[in-house]
Formats: sequence, structure tokens, C-alpha cells
Amino acid sequence: MSSWRSWHRPLVVFSAAMAALAAVSAVGLVVDDRVLVGAPIWAKPFKFSVSFVAYCLTLAWMLTLLTRGQRIGRWAGHAVVLTSLVELVIITVQVVRGERSHFNTATAFDSALWNAMGMTIVVLWAATLVIAVLLVRTRITDRATALAVRGGLLIALPGAALGFLMTLPSDSQQAAAGFDAADTMGAHSVGVPDGGPSMPLTGWSTTGGDLRAPHFVGMHALQLIPLLLIALVLLAPRFAPLRDAGVRLRLVRVAVGGYAALVALITWQALRGQPLIHPDGVTLAAAGAILAAVAYGVWRALRPPAADRPSRNPAAEQEPVA
Repeated sequence: MSSWRSWHRPLVVFSAAMAALAAVSAVGLVVDDRVLVGAPIWAKPFKFSVSFVAYCLTLAWMLTLLTRGQRIGRWAGHAVVLTSLVELVIITVQVVRGERSHFNTATAFDSALWNAMGMTIVVLWAATLVIAVLLVRTRITDRATALAVRGGLLIALPGAALGFLMTLPSDSQQAAAGFDAADTMGAHSVGVPDGGPSMPLTGWSTTGGDLRAPHFVGMHALQLIPLLLIALVLLAPRFAPLRDAGVRLRLVRVAVGGYAALVALITWQALRGQPLIHPDGVTLAAAGAILAAVAYGVWRALRPPAADRPSRNPAAEQEPVA
């Protein structure tokens, strides 16, 4: 792995700034008892800043893998930094004002900030797409690393795009006439209003669907799949099968397929208005099928090649007769 000093510097600096904002937000969670839409008011900047630390550091590393198109990649990285900065500044400004940042159209100023956030997210997504295309086209020697990077990005892009579904008017907003007079437009939850009973830490709804769940899980394939490969490499000295590059490649294939299926499942679950932690029988059956497929894939990946397996031919095992 390349030295972090060669990573995209603006992305690294921005990640450090986000770590500082996460620390400030953590203090805010302790000393500021204000609640907004059913959650502590500093929860949103805390979660976003932590998420951006992981997201931007991963992109900063991935850009070092480019063998061509480095200049385009650098500019795409600059775009990610600029748009992410605008996003977090707006979120923080609205926290200080005691107002919602997302879906807030109560005043002309709130609406302008929300529209600005929408535009920056589109640009951020497009910049990530550019980086993904460059990495798909680049030559990465280790096949498992190539698959982990590309698979993570190709799952993260649809995961990030799920955020656009949240900007659409909810069923209740569509049923109520007069969009121009509405205080909010869009929602995290499906089938229930935002701000109801929710899971600790994440704030995801426990009474209805919540699009933040697949959005979060999908986006962070960007980190989790490469981290899985790193774990496999670190475990290789203790677990002989993992020393084989082919085994690691097959395990990453299983991880990419299983992760993509998981994101699809919890997206389907959320769109049906079903809480993540209260799946129905159909969801549980689908989850079981995915788990069984992943377990079978891992078993097949770890099996030695046919040429290396002991013979099961009784005739071959019979002692020769003198």
C-alpha cells in the first residue's frame, strides 16, 4: 500500500477537519439538550462528519491506484471535497440556528439552503462516479484488490443514489395539497412521519421503513469490502488457505455478491415501510437465502482445487496384490 503522504492531500485535510467537527459535535451532544425531529440536534453533524472521514480517506487512498487519468481523478477529488464542505457547513449552520437542514422549505432561506445541498450532492455523486470509471479502467495487478476496490465503488454509488429517493414528497405530503406552502419536502421514513420512535445512535425508524439504512450500508461498501480484503491478508500467516491469492479473490467475489444482495434486500424492506429491526417472514426468508448462498460461496472458495484433494477412488486406495 502506498504511503499516506502520497494520498490526495485535500481529501486527507478535509477528513482531518471532519474528525475535528465530529469531536465538536460529540461535545454538543453532551452540553446541548435541544432535540430536533425526535433526535439530539447535534446528532446529524456528528454522524455526517464521521461518515465523511471514512468516505474521503478511502477515496484519497483509491486515487493512488490510478495508472492513467490521474489529473481527472485529482479534480474529481477536489469536487468531492468542495461539495462535502458545503454540505457540512449548511448542516452546521442549521444546527446553530436550531433548524432542520434536510427537507426544510419553511422559509426562503431554508429552502435555498436545502436546494444548495441537493445540488452539491448531485455533484459529489457525479465526482465519485468519475473516480469509479477511472478505477474500472485502470490496471491493478492484484485481482482481489481490483475487485474489492471496484466492487466497493459499484455498490457505494447506488447506495449513495438512494439518498435521492428521500427528496421525493412522501405519501402524506403528496396527499396534502399545496406543496409551495409546505414546511418540509421529502423524508427519511417510509409509511410513518419522521421523528417517531427510532433506533439508538442511528436514529432509524422502528415503526416504519427508513431509507437511511440502505443508504448508509450501501455507501460504506466503499470501506468495508477493501477492509475485508486487508483482514484476509493479515490472517493469511495464521490460516493457510488465505495465503493463496486465488482463495482471497474468490472470497472477495462472495463478499461483493453478498453485500450487493444485502443492500437490495434492505432497500426493498424500507420501501415497503418495514422497520429494519422488525422484518416480516418474507424478508427473513430472503435474508436466509442470502446467508445460505454466502455460506456456500465461502465453503466453495476455501475448498482446495480438485487436483489437491485426496482421492476418493476406492480402487486407487487399495493396496497392490503381490
